Amino acid sequence: MEIELKLFATLGRHLPAAARRNAVHIDIPADSTAYDVIDANGIDREEAFMVVRNGVFRPPEQRAREPLREGDVLAIWPPVAGG
Repeated sequence: MEIELKLFATLGRHLPAAARRNAVHIDIPADSTAYDVIDANGIDREEAFMVVRNGVFRPPEQRAREPLREGDVLAIWPPVAGG
């Protein structure tokens, strides 16, 4: 099935060269979770600080158990600091 993966800030380094505007459409196995996608793309789970599925924040416990669906948009940000 296909989803859209968006990686922001320093996580953009994990996107393929074909990505546009920090996003890429990827094929994933049915019943994949957000953590499955994170792991498959070489992203350390600690770096995946904010994970948003279809505009809704997903806490860590949901990232491991909620399967993604065809057409979902998974957006991920690293921890940010500043002031």
